[in-house]
Amino acid sequence: MSQSITEIMLALSKEERREMIAVWPDIVRDIVEMVKNLNIPDLAKWVEKVLQYNVSSGKQIRGFALIYAYKMLAPKNQLTEDNIRLARILAWCVEMLLSFLQIMDDLMDQSLFRRGKPCWYRHNDIGEAAITDGVLLESTIYYIIKKYFSGRECYVDLLEIFQDITFKTSIGESLDLYSSNFGKEPNLDLFTMDRYNVIAEGKTAYCTYVLPVTVAMRFAGIKDPEMFKQATSILLEIGRFFQIQDDYVSCFGDSATRGKDDTDIPEGKCTWFVVKALQLATPEQRKILEECYGVSDPEKIKRVKQLFTDLNLLDLYTKFEEEMHNEINIHIQQTSCGLPHNLFSNLLGQLYRRSS
Repeated sequence: MSQSITEIMLALSKEERREMIAVWPDIVRDIVEMVKNLNIPDLAKWVEKVLQYNVSSGKQIRGFALIYAYKMLAPKNQLTEDNIRLARILAWCVEMLLSFLQIMDDLMDQSLFRRGKPCWYRHNDIGEAAITDGVLLESTIYYIIKKYFSGRECYVDLLEIFQDITFKTSIGESLDLYSSNFGKEPNLDLFTMDRYNVIAEGKTAYCTYVLPVTVAMRFAGIKDPEMFKQATSILLEIGRFFQIQDDYVSCFGDSATRGKDDTDIPEGKCTWFVVKALQLATPEQRKILEECYGVSDPEKIKRVKQLFTDLNLLDLYTKFEEEMHNEINIHIQQTSCGLPHNLFSNLLGQLYRRSS
């Protein structure tokens, strides 16, 4: 996603962006000091490096979404300087969870780049030791939440939301990996739209949209289960929309602009494009997928992309994107639980026809 779209999407001023970034050194210091208190100074230096390399270099769009949602949902008398700072701390917890998941995902997919830099497991040949760093990063989330929220009514609920989303995202990542058959020849018979939707919800929608907004709701004092139910339903739809766009950008976008390489085709991932291709392909065209999909040979990747073009999937995608955008907007307008419609409309609106 480009920087300009990110700024508009989250409707945050440059000042707010600076305020959130200004909180980051405090969080790093809290974590490093905690490790130092264990009398392991070398590990403290390493933890700081893990945090700075993987967390602070991103665009923080999920964290900004949390702050945006909190400011829209919290009563005016709750929007104190202290509470807004706490919302920013929660936003960084969301970003740390994302970074943990990305470290694991990059290692599983053997990706080369993330955010324009070598993936963490490739940095200084860290290799599989990156798994430990990822787990360490996840653990810091709960330390920070305990430090700042243990005395508040929402403390247990915040822990449960983070744990629940982590569990559901892990399931989505596992299904994504199993569907690609661990780098072996993928079983294309498994690539159905139902399976794709489950993967998209699991690996993307929950951590990208459900997590930041529901955390903001709970910190804002919202407890009504129906409000969480309706919000989650819409946010999952927006998350699926986001993942389908990601499939498009991954296949047809500019890897330099994205800051990461495309691994979907060579890794044999279950994407929207391959599912649609399988639905439309003739027996001869299916043979191309059986021969070339899930293979890292550049020529075979090229043949798969050419097949997508031959099947007019780009036109089909453009039409589907329009239809899905309209359907989600209708769902938003039908929401009756009392949540502001423009919270969801703004999150959705700036995704429309994104190209990076």
